[in-house]
Amino acid sequence: MADEIDAEVAENWALVNTPLGDHWSGRTRYAAAMFFYKRGEMPAEVLEVYRICSRLDHQDPLSIIRDRGAGKDWLKRIGFQG
Repeated sequence: MADEIDAEVAENWALVNTPLGDHWSGRTRYAAAMFFYKRGEMPAEVLEVYRICSRLDHQDPLSIIRDRGAGKDWLKRIGFQG
């Protein structure tokens, strides 16, 4: 059971880090963000940015999160340097 959870976390971690510009990447990042939100690992304000960016494959949600001053723990966790 723990291995299944670890595999699911690893899969969603890879998905939330989908490269910008890939076809459907915004939606992919949003789906993975929802996974982390439901686990209590992401605040609602951060999830909202991923939702807004879900149709914008080239838009970096992390820079918007930084600009809004929300989700500092999430930015640190994901290793955002921007």
